[in-house]
Amino acid sequence: MVVITGLMFLRESRAIQKIRWDQFVELVEKKHIESITLKETEITGKFNQAYIEEHDNTSKTAFVVAYKPEVDRDWITELRKQMRQDGVKIDTDPPRIWLYMLMQWLLPLIILVAVFYFLFARNLRGGAGGMLMSFGRSRHRLHGKDRAQVSFKDVAGVEEAKDELAEIIEFLKNPKRFQRLGGRIPRGVLLVGPPGCGKTLLAKAIAGEADVPFFSISGSDFVEMFVGVGASRVRDLFKQAKDNSPCIIFLDEVDAIGRKRGPGFVGGGHDEREQTLNAILVEMDGFDTNDQVIVIAATNRADILDHALTRPGRFDRQIFVPFPDIKGRVDILKVHAKKVKLGPDTNLERLARGTPMFSGADLAAIINEAALAATMADKNHIEMADLEEARDKVRWGRAKKSRVIDKNEKEITAYHEAGHTLVQSLLEEADPLHKVSIIPRGPMGGATFALPEKDRTIFTRKYCMALLQVCFGGRIAEEVFFNDVTSGAQSDIHQATRIAKQMVLTWGMSPELGPINYGPDSAVNEFIYAMPGEKEYSEKTAETIDREVKKITDEAYKEAKELIQANKDGLEKIAKALLKYETLDADDVQLLLEGGQLDKPTVADLLAAEQAKNSKPKPKQKKQSKESTD
Repeated sequence: MVVITGLMFLRESRAIQKIRWDQFVELVEKKHIESITLKETEITGKFNQAYIEEHDNTSKTAFVVAYKPEVDRDWITELRKQMRQDGVKIDTDPPRIWLYMLMQWLLPLIILVAVFYFLFARNLRGGAGGMLMSFGRSRHRLHGKDRAQVSFKDVAGVEEAKDELAEIIEFLKNPKRFQRLGGRIPRGVLLVGPPGCGKTLLAKAIAGEADVPFFSISGSDFVEMFVGVGASRVRDLFKQAKDNSPCIIFLDEVDAIGRKRGPGFVGGGHDEREQTLNAILVEMDGFDTNDQVIVIAATNRADILDHALTRPGRFDRQIFVPFPDIKGRVDILKVHAKKVKLGPDTNLERLARGTPMFSGADLAAIINEAALAATMADKNHIEMADLEEARDKVRWGRAKKSRVIDKNEKEITAYHEAGHTLVQSLLEEADPLHKVSIIPRGPMGGATFALPEKDRTIFTRKYCMALLQVCFGGRIAEEVFFNDVTSGAQSDIHQATRIAKQMVLTWGMSPELGPINYGPDSAVNEFIYAMPGEKEYSEKTAETIDREVKKITDEAYKEAKELIQANKDGLEKIAKALLKYETLDADDVQLLLEGGQLDKPTVADLLAAEQAKNSKPKPKQKKQSKESTD
């Protein structure tokens, strides 16, 4: 409308010719005026047809001339008499003071009101196009069975959690069945477990299995720069959930807003996160039994959640989603292996044995990395070697095969890894050896891999002492064969110290200190209630702890050194074989320890064969094409 009005005024202004007062007087004298309109400060009029034809100007049919009434009043009187005699039509335009007031005051005011309405008034109503008050709107995502592509068939390794969540879905589908005996539908379910174990995947499966609305939101979506916005979003979320009941609300990473309240919060009761937590507590406790709204939350830090949030009545059930056991790892690998092509030599059970404490995300990464490696090698399917290389890559990093290593450094690394391998092979309490390699991988110059026969849920003192001896095997081999030590045992020493401290502080395996826990209390948020470096025991006890840790490590070091000195020949055979082949498996090591000799191509032989293969690619391709044609 503004553009059209402007064009109309522009067109009219083009048809009007501005003239001077003397020109106007001349027009009156020559009788070239058809009509005029007298206004307060100007005169508008139209040329007659004779003037238009004389000047051949059809675009300018009207004119306007400015005048001053107090100066030109007498002239106007005389000119009006003359124009009346000539038959010119004369009109008088009444003063329009209100029009000027409208243009100067009312029109800008209307524009300001319109701008205020479109930018601010819609925000006050919380409209979809708002920018300010939309902060208080919940940022959840609504999922339905038709949109979800994950079901319980795609979730493996957490059968107990699946069973409990299946009950929740049954509660929502048939609530009267459970209310028949007076039971109450659970109000909340808390999924607790390490990262990558499938908590969010379980929530996606619930969205795929349930025939009810599924509201999904992250804990960080509640927190905003304005105080009170998080609480407003909580109220908006639960209001929409109650309007769409029965339904499920999924709060991912609930620890972002569910931390314990206490003096550590900046601002006390006016803190944004604390207000958000209070809003969640009120909304969950304010449910009626017939609301049929279930809240499912996921976190990997259940120890820092507020007790008012985790109590029965809010989160009635806590489902632990742990690292999968060996059977669960096999099932998870089978689920992900359906999407790729596996070769006939692949053994998922063997791969599952070699991946203790791997999460579901790690296992999915292994299958994906193996598929990528097989694709880059132009293979038709994934081989077992690809799976093992992918496992090592996920856990320790990519092998640095092109890295140039000094001969002396390579020899030290070979004896270092041979020391680990010898102790790992000879100790009955240690896990069976899988393979050993001196190919650099990640930050390590070499690595010795074990293949546990089973998943351990408890650790005996003998097993811990065997772990310590394996850790010290590399350092002892350097000391025995080179009469010197290197920095290569850094990670071994760190791991041994951690195990020894755990034995003394947490597991009560020190005879002098006894079964007393001296470790940090995980149930207490040390960032709030404890100062950095503060201990819960005396200095004398700290000295005893240090002495016991030293005693355990010295004992393991002494036993490992005696074992290596008694089997120096076997260690030297393993080291020389590593220098020749770079990688040995458990069968190769066992053959060397029994006095046998290895008969397989060396790394140099493999490189020479590969180079010879690539030196004549064209004849080989022609021969293959001829055979395929025949």
